[in-house]
Amino acid sequence: MTEKAIKILVTGGAGFIGAHLVEALVANNFQVTVVDNLSSGKLSNLEKVLSRISFIEGDIREQKLLEEAARDCRFIFHLAAVVSVTKTVENPLGSSLVNELGTLGLLEAARYNKVHRVILSSSSAVYGDDPRIPKKESMPPCPKSPYAVQKLVNEHYAELYGELFGVETVCLRYFNVYGPRQDPSSPYSGVISIFMKQAALNQQPVIYGDGKQTRDFVYVEDVVRANMLAAQVPNAAGKVFNIGTGQMINISKLWNMVAKLAGTTAEPEYAPERSGDIRQSVADIEKSNRILGFRPRVELKTGLASTYQWYRERL
Repeated sequence: MTEKAIKILVTGGAGFIGAHLVEALVANNFQVTVVDNLSSGKLSNLEKVLSRISFIEGDIREQKLLEEAARDCRFIFHLAAVVSVTKTVENPLGSSLVNELGTLGLLEAARYNKVHRVILSSSSAVYGDDPRIPKKESMPPCPKSPYAVQKLVNEHYAELYGELFGVETVCLRYFNVYGPRQDPSSPYSGVISIFMKQAALNQQPVIYGDGKQTRDFVYVEDVVRANMLAAQVPNAAGKVFNIGTGQMINISKLWNMVAKLAGTTAEPEYAPERSGDIRQSVADIEKSNRILGFRPRVELKTGLASTYQWYRERL
C-alpha cells in the first residue's frame, strides 16, 4: 500500500487501535478521513497527525454523515463500536444500535459510494466458551454476550454485501489487543492497560475469577499491520481471519510479568468472574498467515515493556 492520494475512511479513528492505524496510513501518504463521536476515543490520540487528516466528530448512526465521509474513498476501516462486553450486557439495545445498525449503515454507505473494500473489526468473542483451542475460523460460532452476537451479525452482513452488491469485505477477529494509548480509566478496559496503571501506581489489582483464564494478547502494531494486509491482499475479500499470536497466558501470570516490570510486590485481589467472560482463548493464525501473510512480530515480553514505558511516562 504505497500509492499516493488514495482516500481512506477510518471510523473510530480516535480510539486506541484506530489512532495507531491512522498514523500508519498517514505515514504511507494516504488521504485519511476519521469519523469518531469521541465517546471513548480522544483527539489527543491523534495529536501527531491531526493537521494531516480530515476529522469529523460524528456518530456512525448518522447515515448522511457516513455517506458523505465515504465519498470517493477506496477503503474503509471500520473500528467504531461499543467495545466492552460488559456494557453490551448492561445495555443490549443501545449497543446494538451502534454495533449492528451502525455497521449496516456503513456497508450501505460503502455500496452507495462504490468503495472498493471495507475492513471490519470483529472479535474472538464470537467463539464463546467452546472449550476447543486454538480457535479456528471454521469452528461454529457460540456467542455468549450481546457484543459477540453483534460482531457475528456484522460478519454475516459483510458476507451478504459481497454476495448481493459486490462490496468487498474482510472481517478481522481480534483477540486481546494491547499497547500504548489504551485507556485504563474504565473497569471494562483491556486488562493489560488496567494492570499497567495499577503497577505504575503500586496499587493492588483486581482479577475477576480465579486468574487461570487464558488469553491471546496481540500488540497493537501487529493489529495495524493485519489491517493493512487485509486491504491489499486480493484473495482476502469475503473472508474472516483470526488476528492474534497463537500464544496464550493466564491472567495471574500476566500480572506477575507486569509487576516485575514495575518492580511492585502488590498481590492481586480475586473477585467473582464477570458475566460474559470466556474461560480460554487462543488464536489459530494459520489462515491469516497463509492468505494474508500475517505473522505477529512483537513478543509479549517486548510489547509489555514498551507499553509499560508509555504508561510510566504519563503516570
